[in-house]
Amino acid sequence: MRTFAEFQIVGRVGKIKEVGRALKVSLAAEYGRKDNNGDFQSNPFWNEVTIFNENIMNWARTNVAPGDLVRATGTMREATWEDKDGSTRYGTTLAVETFDNYTLAVKRQIERQATA
Repeated sequence: MRTFAEFQIVGRVGKIKEVGRALKVSLAAEYGRKDNNGDFQSNPFWNEVTIFNENIMNWARTNVAPGDLVRATGTMREATWEDKDGSTRYGTTLAVETFDNYTLAVKRQIERQATA
C-alpha cells in the first residue's frame, strides 16, 4: 500500500522570496464566516510554500506576482534543524509539486477573447 502526505492551497500570493536554492511563497487562504449578525468576517490564514524544482521556480519568477490567486499542491515534510543558539527547532515544509496561477489564466482568456 502506498502512503503519502500532501497538501493543496488555493490562495492569494503575499511575499515571494529567494532562500538559498529555493523560492518561498506566502499564500493567504480565506476561512471567512458569518458572525451572529449575519455579517461576513474575514479570517485569512497564511501558509508558506517552498518551491525546490528549478523549472517551477523559473516559471513562478516571471508569471506570479503578489495578489495573484494561485493553487499550490505538494508534499508535507517534517524538518528539524539547529538554530544559531544551538537549540533544536522543528517545523513543516510544504514542498510544491504543482503551482498554477489562476489570475494569469483568466488574463490570458480575456486577451484571447479580445483578439477573436
